[in-house]
Amino acid sequence: MKETFTMRPDVRPASAADVTRVAELIATAFAGLKVVTYLVPDRRERHRVLTAAYHLLVEHALEHGEIHLAEDGRAVAVWLPHAVPPPPIRDYDRRLAEATGEWLERFQALDALFARHRPAEPHHYLAFLAVHPDRQDQGLGSALLRHQHGRLDGGAAYLEASSTGSRDLYARHGYRVREPFALPDGTMYWPMWRPGAA
Repeated sequence: MKETFTMRPDVRPASAADVTRVAELIATAFAGLKVVTYLVPDRRERHRVLTAAYHLLVEHALEHGEIHLAEDGRAVAVWLPHAVPPPPIRDYDRRLAEATGEWLERFQALDALFARHRPAEPHHYLAFLAVHPDRQDQGLGSALLRHQHGRLDGGAAYLEASSTGSRDLYARHGYRVREPFALPDGTMYWPMWRPGAA
């Protein structure tokens, strides 16, 4: 995943008016990932279901974390603090079931794997970094990472990379791979940790 963007893009915080747009952007940006094929096997339903599921997480992050948009919403980073873990998503089980329908168990399996591998140490959690397909490989992801890393005040950060390309991007920004894990269909995730200042 080589990035060639040379200008510094404008970055702004998201507002409540951006939640649906951000969820749709993430679903669009992630359309080519193996994990979404596992989560929603029906290609015709995939974008709708993913958008509904991501909407729950984006809405939660807007209230309890930080969401940064670049290039007028063509790229987004969704962060949650884990120095003091945020409260659970309100009525999550029921709302996730409504969003995902017959594929609920697949989303629950992913949630369980994420929870099992998340570090106990205080950290900032990058839940999503998504760039619209027509703006990928132009440095927007790196710009959003640099924006937040400059605000962490020496704090550690954590994420789960869902492709080798994103894994390599994060490695260039100081993240180190921890023990990988796989979904039931063999789709790999690479947990990655960026140490805080000593």
